[in-house]
Amino acid sequence: MNRSNDTHLKSVGYLLWIFGFFGSHRFYYGKPVSGTIWFFTLGLLFIGWIVDLFLIPSMDRQADLRFRTGPLNYTAAWVLLTFLGFFGIHRFYMGKWISGIIYLLTGGIFGLGYLYDLWTLNRQVSEINSRS
Repeated sequence: MNRSNDTHLKSVGYLLWIFGFFGSHRFYYGKPVSGTIWFFTLGLLFIGWIVDLFLIPSMDRQADLRFRTGPLNYTAAWVLLTFLGFFGIHRFYMGKWISGIIYLLTGGIFGLGYLYDLWTLNRQVSEINSRS
């Protein structure tokens, strides 16, 4: 594997897996549909969550092939979204100042923008990285 395109970290994937019955690790690896399913079904009644313990290396490889490296770090963006997303801090990190201010003033557009970013953050970071 070419380490120069290591966009996502397995260690972060495993940390997020701890809360994976909410789909955290699946969103991180760019799988928003299954992340949403995990969120609403508690990781397919915890069975899918347990299976994912063994699938994380594969999800990591797929993410590394799918997304582009560049000046923005995926893990940093995800940590900012996870813990400070309602304040738009991840958007400031990506240089999206106007939407960052809007998120800051509206709680992530009343939570809907936060959900949108769960679905699209990897793509947003990849697009910014491909421009540089």
